[in-house]
Amino acid sequence: MVVSRGKNPSAQETFMQMAQAAGLRSRLLLTLGLLVLVRLGIFIPVPGIDREAFGTAIRSGSLGGFVGFIDIFVGGGLSALGIFALGILPFINASIIMQLLTAAIPSLEDLQKNEGEAGRRRVSQITRYVALGWAILQSTLLSLFLLAPFAQQPGILFIFQTVVALTTGSMFVMWVGELITERGLGNGASLLIFLNIVSTLPRSLNQTVELAQSGDRNLVGGVIVLLLVFLAMIVGIVFVQEGTRRIPIISARRQVGRKLYLEQSNYLPLRLNQGGVMPIIFASAVLVLPLSLTQYVNNPTFVRFVSNYLNPTSALYVGLYLMLILFFSYFYASLVVNPEDMSRNLKKMGASIPGIRPGKATTDYLGRVLNRLTFLGAIFLGLVAVIPSAVESATRVQTFRGLGATSLLILVGVAIDTAKQIQTYVISQRYEGMVKQ
Repeated sequence: MVVSRGKNPSAQETFMQMAQAAGLRSRLLLTLGLLVLVRLGIFIPVPGIDREAFGTAIRSGSLGGFVGFIDIFVGGGLSALGIFALGILPFINASIIMQLLTAAIPSLEDLQKNEGEAGRRRVSQITRYVALGWAILQSTLLSLFLLAPFAQQPGILFIFQTVVALTTGSMFVMWVGELITERGLGNGASLLIFLNIVSTLPRSLNQTVELAQSGDRNLVGGVIVLLLVFLAMIVGIVFVQEGTRRIPIISARRQVGRKLYLEQSNYLPLRLNQGGVMPIIFASAVLVLPLSLTQYVNNPTFVRFVSNYLNPTSALYVGLYLMLILFFSYFYASLVVNPEDMSRNLKKMGASIPGIRPGKATTDYLGRVLNRLTFLGAIFLGLVAVIPSAVESATRVQTFRGLGATSLLILVGVAIDTAKQIQTYVISQRYEGMVKQ
């Protein structure tokens, strides 16, 4: 992707366009209305389930860490057992699966890259079918899990109605996400996850305020330190998420009339953090699996090993966590950016990197730059993943337990992307005004 320098709209212009421009205002209102609708749907109960007992089991941690980890991304919908309990997760899982399959299956890769808009629509349709199958699988497993301890009338009818309710709710949330992407502010799936995480903040803030009012000076100091650490991390995440290595691009000469033009103001941006939050999500999912298995495995040796060496405060857990983040950072960067494709596209455009020959030399150069950027991004992700837990353990303030590294990265990343999307609409409104004049 080659971009040129441009002037971004000011905050005053952005707010004026949001209030006055009919197109941007309608997109904003549609997005807010759909987000409120999805949030209300979480509290519509699935019939036949003792939701109070299930919510108590989740809050006590007796169902394992994985259930609580998933509950963060559905805004408490899993503990409430509403019809939107699965939320957007099946679609997110399907998107990840399709990314992996696109890199592994040549026909899907050709459909994605060479078939244009029609090919991308077909890939999107396949992703929807995968999301439907994933939602059916997840809802079936959840209904079987709920059957014995939490179902009011266990049986085949309970499994059927639970699967239908949860799958339908998940497909409706997926449709709402696509509607926000097409007719709202964009980034529909990301905004839904953003909403779910933000919905947990009032409870955490309320618990933190109550803790600060307890009168214990150590706890008050711990709350202040924790808030300062979170603030510093948010600033660091903004810098890293926006950080790019700008590789200068020299375009081929073009002649207009008798004049020759040489464009030197373009550059090739390579992001410092190509994988975003995905490496932390994958690493957390891998490490939380043994903790969940201890609920079903009766082997005392395995349970003792997990509790002693794979708990979040152990040195082995932290070391494995950092290694997995590094591995998944390189893995996901290899899926997102292909230096060979970038080199080929530059050659097709008649552009080159100064001092680097086109072809294999350009591919090798881009690969080296990408490897260094990925390593730096992985180190940052590792720090973001470890620091909140370390500070919480040191200060003994556990009120922000659910708001960890993954949640912070998602909140900051989605906020930045949404702000850029709004700026894009403001710029389009600016040019429409110039055309009308």
